[in-house]
Amino acid sequence: MSALPSLPSPPADIAFEAIESHRLPDLLRRMPKAELHIHIEGSLEPELIFSLAERNGVKLAWPSVQALRAAYAFTDLQSFLDIYYAGASVLLHEDDFFDMAMAYFERAAADGVVRAEVFFDPQTHTERGVPVGVVIEGLSRARRAAFDRFGLSSELILCFLRHLSEDAALRTLEDALPWRQHFIGVGLDSSERGHPPEKFARVFARAGELGLRRVAHAGEEGPAAYIRSALDLLKVERIDHGVRCTEDPSLVAELAARGVPLTVCPLSNVKLRVFDDLSGHNLPELMAAGLWVTLNSDDPAYFGGYLATNFVDTFAALPALGARQAWQLAANSLEASFASPPQRALWRADLDAAFRGAV
Repeated sequence: MSALPSLPSPPADIAFEAIESHRLPDLLRRMPKAELHIHIEGSLEPELIFSLAERNGVKLAWPSVQALRAAYAFTDLQSFLDIYYAGASVLLHEDDFFDMAMAYFERAAADGVVRAEVFFDPQTHTERGVPVGVVIEGLSRARRAAFDRFGLSSELILCFLRHLSEDAALRTLEDALPWRQHFIGVGLDSSERGHPPEKFARVFARAGELGLRRVAHAGEEGPAAYIRSALDLLKVERIDHGVRCTEDPSLVAELAARGVPLTVCPLSNVKLRVFDDLSGHNLPELMAAGLWVTLNSDDPAYFGGYLATNFVDTFAALPALGARQAWQLAANSLEASFASPPQRALWRADLDAAFRGAV
């Protein structure tokens, strides 16, 4: 894995201390930023679930939108996944995937997102008989429409469900190759406990042979050791979540030295009981250690907020975070994206301009 350069440094002429605190929430919402950890199926709002269920003749276990939303009282990752997969059952046709993705892209654009690297779980759908091409074509059409309508740059990352076998993941990857031009990388998600990264070493090696970018969930519910395995055995370029790295000081030092981005999801961490509340999140500790941290929304329809809400609520809960940290997190996200260096430079210039204008 090639390391990123040192953390982005702000221009000397940005007077962060002069940005008044009451202006910070608006700046957090509108500053250009990238979202690098978003499960598109996790953006499926209850209202759209019911609309698609009616359109497709799917019977749901909940009598109303309100009843479904009330069920979002999760005790851990698995309790969330049970409802997540049930909600995804309404996705059957290309237009369903298009509508879901467009709803996310519209919200993301309103949140200042200029780049979204979107996870999708083909096995969630192929296990129900939905062809992988239907999934990818619908999402890809939405990507193009989002760029035309909002100027929002995006890419797709195909994720494997770690509670299924590696052979199933290998089949999924091979089945998706006719649509190889529509996705840039692979990821690993779903139930972390009991499913270490090494379980998927062969499929990630195959992805590397194909020139695909590689990322993986590690260190959310699973131990810090899973982060090291994802780096050393799967050769990933980013760690999704990674907040439990602080259990191993040598790993923290290694992550900092290697310039490995962490795609941290604060509201998700609280909703799934990784932290009791936002005020106890270890984000300031991660940043103080020199780690390449980014903020993301994970599954925003289920966890209480899209990207801007994650920023605003997290900064409100953690007094150690101010304008300088806001710039850092946004710059980190842009530079940790898989976009081209010239494009990242343009976004960075817009980010700097947003902070200069806030003084």
